[in-house]
Amino acid sequence: MTLRFGTDGVRGVANAELTPELVLRLGRAASRVIGGDDATFYVGRDTRVSGPLLQAALTAGLAAEGASVVDLGVLPTPGVAWLSAADGVPAAMISASHNAFADNGIKFFAAGGRKLPDEVEERLEAELDRLAHPELGVDRARIGTDLRPVRSVAGDAITRYCDALVASLEGRRLDGLHIVVDCAHGAASDVAPAVLRRLGAEVEVIHAQPDGVNINAGCGSTHPESLQRSVVALGADAGLAFDGDADRVLAVDASGAVVDGDQLIAICALDLRSRGGLKDDTVVVTVMTNLGFHLAMAEHGVHVEQTAVGDRYVLEALARGGWSLGGEQSGHVIFSELATTGDGVLTGLQVLDVVRRSGRPLAELASVMTRLPQVLENVRVRDRDALLDDAAALDAEVAAVEAELGDHGRVLIRPSGTEPLVRVMVEAPTPAQASAAAARLVAAVTAVCGTA
Repeated sequence: MTLRFGTDGVRGVANAELTPELVLRLGRAASRVIGGDDATFYVGRDTRVSGPLLQAALTAGLAAEGASVVDLGVLPTPGVAWLSAADGVPAAMISASHNAFADNGIKFFAAGGRKLPDEVEERLEAELDRLAHPELGVDRARIGTDLRPVRSVAGDAITRYCDALVASLEGRRLDGLHIVVDCAHGAASDVAPAVLRRLGAEVEVIHAQPDGVNINAGCGSTHPESLQRSVVALGADAGLAFDGDADRVLAVDASGAVVDGDQLIAICALDLRSRGGLKDDTVVVTVMTNLGFHLAMAEHGVHVEQTAVGDRYVLEALARGGWSLGGEQSGHVIFSELATTGDGVLTGLQVLDVVRRSGRPLAELASVMTRLPQVLENVRVRDRDALLDDAAALDAEVAAVEAELGDHGRVLIRPSGTEPLVRVMVEAPTPAQASAAAARLVAAVTAVCGTA
């Protein structure tokens, strides 16, 4: 078995699909492809029970090719990226983000803290395949060092990252705000409460006792229900829910309503624009962003650039255009002048800063956009590729639905890149219209692709 990169590194069931043997080989490949001679790598992880095992394997692989490895310990993914950028060092994060504890994954950052482009990941895959053949040999003189016995850096890494988060508010504070944070028993468990308290917020913390297996379990950004209840019960101003590696965040307003990534981006886009900080009055989002966001931005004179699904594509567009802000509905939000990747804690701070400066509650700020009802169906099909061979048969039905919805509805049909699925998404003025349109399109997809 070998590994292939998805939209966010490699991922699989730890010790079954993502084995120590494969990860060791991946470490060797990474050292060869992105490390260079005598490179130093930073390696961090989230709180999964498999993290230390895979970190040891990755460290062994990197060191086997001459790299020295600095163990950052448990740290949010954006913290690893920030240190990579600050120190000009390539880095790796061991995490499966919002997945359950049994999964794990590895994502790499080039020196400078940016995710690897497709062509570099392809070179990594090729080198990984080549290393599957031991007869090709190794350079026995190239042995690196694990720097953990030499210096303890985990505490220093957390301190430096927290200092940077605090500094992002440029001296402003959050005094007077009462906030509940759901840390998903993950990498934000120490960082998020500490930073919010340093900035003067009154903080209540839930789901911040990681035991290796409870990460994301019924909590965090994928399960905000307990945060919604806590915010209301405690009479808090707002809540923040992170995922396991804290690269995404969702918010909850004082009434317990969820404020999703689209709304968070809308709040920050209009605030930045009002202060002259939104470059070219442009924001970058993916094709999954709710039509209500597009309508709100058009009303306020903000141009919207659209990319494929995945924060890496948002990052690429931001870099290409030199723009300031982008993100996804899931809560990956990127402030390109402050970070090189999505950062849940940073995003939470920026949104709370708007609440504090404006004196307006989160619910009022979020009302700048109205989310259109959205229906998403994952259609399991026999032949996903039939969409390419017989597109005309589906195009006519899509065109008919789009004509009925007009400017206040939207259709997106997207084959999965990894599973025998076709994803059908419809937005419409009412839930009934969205459901009816989605049913028509699901029938059209199965007529073309068959049912599994």
